[in-house]
Amino acid sequence: MDQASRIIARLSPGSDLITRESIACRAWKKAVGKRLAGYTSALKLVRDRLVVEVEDEVWRSQLWALRFQILKNLEKAIGPGIVGDLEFRVMPPRRQPQRALAAAGTLDALGDDAMGIEDPILRRNYLLSRARETA
Repeated sequence: MDQASRIIARLSPGSDLITRESIACRAWKKAVGKRLAGYTSALKLVRDRLVVEVEDEVWRSQLWALRFQILKNLEKAIGPGIVGDLEFRVMPPRRQPQRALAAAGTLDALGDDAMGIEDPILRRNYLLSRARETA
């Protein structure tokens, strides 16, 4: 019995809702497994090349060594002719979410000297720089 993704890939070559790119990107997690999919992200399909973001250069080289096995798994999941090659790119570093200093209670920990700064933007910048120094 064919999988639904293989049937959809054959039936809808011109559909706007279901594209080859969306099928290939969604099949990435199945092809590499949940653990590897946590460190990677399928971005787009350029012609028959699936572009995948990885965390760092080590992951890029390790996945490059496994590319033929991954391609075979992708072919099993979505059928032949959609993904013919893989390209691994290192992700740009992402900034972590920052908490407001007042909500975290750091105003008391950093002292009262910041309260002498009347401008709220300058006070916040001062507190952020103090927090970085003490971290």
